[in-house]
Amino acid sequence: MTKQEAISKLQSYNQPHLLRFYDTLNAEQQDALLAQIERLDLSVLAQLHDEENSTRGSFEPLGALTLEEIAQSSEKFRSIGLDAIRSGKVGCILLAGGQGSRLGFEHPKGMYNVGKTRDLYIFQCLFNNLMDVTKEAGASVHLMIMTSEINDAETRAFIAEHDYFGYDKEYVHFFVQEMAPVIDEQNRILLEAPDRIAMSPNGNGGWFSSMNRAGLLKLAEEKGIEWLNVFAVDNVLQRMADPVFVGATIDSGCTCGGKVVAKADPEERVGVLCLEDGMPSIVEYYEMTEEMITRRNEDGRLAYNYGVILNYLFRTDKLIETLSKKMPLHMAHKKVAHIDENGVPVNPEEPNAYKFETLVLDMIHMQDSCLAFEVVREKEFAPIKNKKGVDSVVSARALLEQTGVVL
Repeated sequence: MTKQEAISKLQSYNQPHLLRFYDTLNAEQQDALLAQIERLDLSVLAQLHDEENSTRGSFEPLGALTLEEIAQSSEKFRSIGLDAIRSGKVGCILLAGGQGSRLGFEHPKGMYNVGKTRDLYIFQCLFNNLMDVTKEAGASVHLMIMTSEINDAETRAFIAEHDYFGYDKEYVHFFVQEMAPVIDEQNRILLEAPDRIAMSPNGNGGWFSSMNRAGLLKLAEEKGIEWLNVFAVDNVLQRMADPVFVGATIDSGCTCGGKVVAKADPEERVGVLCLEDGMPSIVEYYEMTEEMITRRNEDGRLAYNYGVILNYLFRTDKLIETLSKKMPLHMAHKKVAHIDENGVPVNPEEPNAYKFETLVLDMIHMQDSCLAFEVVREKEFAPIKNKKGVDSVVSARALLEQTGVVL
């Protein structure tokens, strides 16, 4: 891209200030800035007005396949799931773009060591959980790991250094999450440095488009992968490619499935799988009315009872249809360091900018149907989001030990 081409692109979205320092840069820096501008997806700015006026639809409860119902048909579901795994129809997507900053750990979160008397990394826990399935099935599962621009190199090196924790490296693939520009409160894209635009990962709903851009959708099609199981790095008890879950979803005829846990209490701050305008969706805890929070069914269970744990199974052909649609954008108000119009660094103490995010809940809402699949919280949900307290390293370690893992 030439400077003039960059000017033309930026002017159409009122962002010419991104070239403010261009003439002060050396040739290498100028080329790097122009390359960023060329890659920049400015269509997000055109969606600002739509996002500001977006409203949620009408919510209704969505029941789940309960623990009792799963137990009654578990052998049938397991057989269906294992057949799919052995036939190479199931692939896994690990969302691992985050850093461990909230844990006081300035490295990829998956590298965090949860061991007490031995080294046991978050990545290691997840590889071990997946190998439980591959050993049972007698077949490997393709694992695609989504990193970020910040942690890609370190993540690849760490996993290679640990020899993929015993997993077949031919079945492990990496791809980098797409980035979106950060804007200030006047809708101007911020500069991180004179030659660098402020960018942020485009949210957990960007995994499939990022995977496609990296060429891994083509790989999935070549390998005959019909189902993709996507899950988050921070849950050390996450069970992926779970044959019972896979089999139940296939048997249900639904186009996707989501693992859920029964809410610990009505006020638990967790997103709930539900129906929105008759289609599967997720309602966040802060969107729920008091009537929704306290409503109960005839059997006494909460109507909005099943919280999501970010473990979803999607039919690949249905996901491909979403690529032709614009994912809704969500704006998160954050503190973002940048430089001002004079090139002076600014480190705000209060939120000053907006990051664009696409969310996996919108991918759920694009599906025809979704099976809510209940799992036991203590066996499958140990998120590590904080150093201490709720959903922390401390609580996750306790749950790992409770399930028999030696720390």
